[in-house]
Amino acid sequence: MSDSILKDLLKEYEIKRLHAQQLADEKKDELSNTYPEFAKINSEIVKCGLNLSRERLESNNNERIESLKQELDNLKKKKQEFLKSINMSEADLLPKYECPICKDTGYITSDGASTMCTCLKQKLINISYNKSNINKLDTENFDNFDVNMYSNEVNEEKYHSSVSPRENILIIRKIVDKFLDDFDNPNGKNLLFTGSPGLGKTFLSNCIAKKLMDSGKIVLYQTAPIMLDNMVDCKFGKNNIPKDFLNNIYNADLLIIDDLGTETMNNIKFTELFNIINTRILNNKKTIISTNLSIQNLFSIYDERIVSRIVGSYNICKFFGEDIRFKIRNI
Repeated sequence: MSDSILKDLLKEYEIKRLHAQQLADEKKDELSNTYPEFAKINSEIVKCGLNLSRERLESNNNERIESLKQELDNLKKKKQEFLKSINMSEADLLPKYECPICKDTGYITSDGASTMCTCLKQKLINISYNKSNINKLDTENFDNFDVNMYSNEVNEEKYHSSVSPRENILIIRKIVDKFLDDFDNPNGKNLLFTGSPGLGKTFLSNCIAKKLMDSGKIVLYQTAPIMLDNMVDCKFGKNNIPKDFLNNIYNADLLIIDDLGTETMNNIKFTELFNIINTRILNNKKTIISTNLSIQNLFSIYDERIVSRIVGSYNICKFFGEDIRFKIRNI
């Protein structure tokens, strides 16, 4: 990982943090100007807090200390009651950080030790690996998931199914919801999305990625050809593949492998693909595989060990219907 990339990101974090704090200070100032009572209570809280700190440092007068503590508690309650009277709370006055976990610092400190927050890890992964793969999450998310893009027509001859494309996508959505609910469950299954191009496989993968990233999970998105080429290059020390590439492949909370079946395979890549799938299953790390191939095609192309691991540990979601990309363009 380039030090300059991390340095630039930390500068962005500092700007975001200071901006959030400035907005919070401006909100407090506005309240103080609008409500003199609020300003007076805040002033008394500050004064009482200073007196309490001074008393603790300079005196052993426990009675005086307890008196000041009680006074401070009463003032804080008075502040809460006042805010409630104007339909506000203490939380409304706090800075609104983009990441409430690290408060836009990029790091979490606990017991004197500092560790990188998942939000910063994800940004570094996006820059180094995901790049343009996950760049549409503002639009490709569950808020914009529209089942009406799928036909309600039942056509067994055309789709080889007794349900309509719309009913099918609703079934898939339930499977996805369960996948998300069971994400931290070691017994929860992975997902295999199969079907022709333009049926929403990548869109739904991005919806899942967005949901998990918002909850602090690390998501790594790779197309199968690039991922396998990088795995081989990494194994043989080629092309300056970052040292943490293998670790991220094996240990990211969610690995999305897109376009399986478009890569040029050989024995080394077969082995690497099996290792990825098998290791992540053994380590209880979730994976989504998306492919235009049918299960039958997968069996004819890939080693039986690979497909059997997928069939045994993945919920298979078959997408069918008309290409929804044309419908989106015409909206």
